[in-house]
Amino acid sequence: MRARIEDVARVAGVAPKTVSRVLNNEPHVSEKTRTRILEVVQLLGYRPHPSARSLASNRSFLIGLLYDNPSPSYMMEVQSGVLQACEAQRYSVLMQPVDAQDPTFVEQVETLVGGRRLEGLILTSPVSDHEGLLARLREWEIPFASISPRDRDGVGVALDERKAAREMVVHLSSLGHQRIGHIAGHPDHGASSWRLDGYRDGLEQCGLCYDASLVVPGCFTFDSGVTAARELLGLTPPPTAIFAANDDMAAGVIWACSEAGLCVPRDLSVCGFDDTPMSRQIWPSLSTIRQPCRDMGRIAADQLLRVIRDGVGSMVWQDFSLCLRGSTARAPAPLLGAGSSEP
Repeated sequence: MRARIEDVARVAGVAPKTVSRVLNNEPHVSEKTRTRILEVVQLLGYRPHPSARSLASNRSFLIGLLYDNPSPSYMMEVQSGVLQACEAQRYSVLMQPVDAQDPTFVEQVETLVGGRRLEGLILTSPVSDHEGLLARLREWEIPFASISPRDRDGVGVALDERKAAREMVVHLSSLGHQRIGHIAGHPDHGASSWRLDGYRDGLEQCGLCYDASLVVPGCFTFDSGVTAARELLGLTPPPTAIFAANDDMAAGVIWACSEAGLCVPRDLSVCGFDDTPMSRQIWPSLSTIRQPCRDMGRIAADQLLRVIRDGVGSMVWQDFSLCLRGSTARAPAPLLGAGSSEP
């Protein structure tokens, strides 16, 4: 027979209410008692019925993850981290794609929160920077945590993307590249401006001049990477390296190179940002900046659940690292001019 909460309480020698408080991660239970109850839960294989749990506490134990991001590989990693954290604390997650440009966006979120009784929200960029939504959430007193928001004073998780982009450009320069192109991300994403600023910082640090023709807008999608790469490869002279603001666009660059009969990295070095699984699945494998997307999703969920449980949370900073793989190499030797006296 299925174990009941009364069975756990009897074996642990406590009241059923104490078991309930432990299972709901409520405070004011001694660690000794909490440990004993959790051991009995595992011993008896007790699993509370979700509906009964919700009805008993008048809570939904449900949070929402809102995203308006065209990169499926990035969102897959973030979602995995959010699910991991929520499953550990017995919460469910509603994954909700949204259109932050829709004039009724804020009202749609209001309906979603009220209709599904969401206890809090995790916001990804650009949703995390939507001033109208943020103001309304504060007005409603709805807890939320943000991933890579422009405002780093709130609750959530962030990474120094400007510094990371700068280090990648410095690395490309160390390989002898002097014409380094950049494919920027969607203008509504804070990440786009940070990575562009880091690109410019890297050029300045290496004594290279900023050339606006070497910066082409993208939308964080594979197709926009292909289009931007075609534009950059059509320059005279073309860049010897292209740093795309995410891995999806970098993959598009590699595709465009193949289309043009170019070899990566012999003719062009290519690098991205995020270190999504795709960066290791394409050929050549992609040099990129590792943003621990799955960990960031998990941390954002942990911080949100802290706010729901204790009323406090913080902005957690994550480290990055350069992942140098087969798509980058030393810059090709310059072609000899037509008037050269070299044999």
